Amino acid sequence: MEHEMRAEYEEGVLPHADTPVKIWHMVRLDGTVAMCGRELAPSAATQSAEVWGTRQGEPFCHTCGALYLREHPGDIA
Repeated sequence: MEHEMRAEYEEGVLPHADTPVKIWHMVRLDGTVAMCGRELAPSAATQSAEVWGTRQGEPFCHTCGALYLREHPGDIA
């Protein structure tokens, strides 16, 4: 199954190109519900799951990380 990272923003903040990301979550490709269950904005920034575990993917949801590792145990950074 393919995944991507999707941004969460501070409450009440609309996603824009220059909006700071509160935390990154892992979603199934093109999804808006994070693996941890949080609903994310369809217009939120996304990035490849390949940046998971790198500085570009921080800060990252710990719950999503644990669930992602269960599906992809070979992806430990």
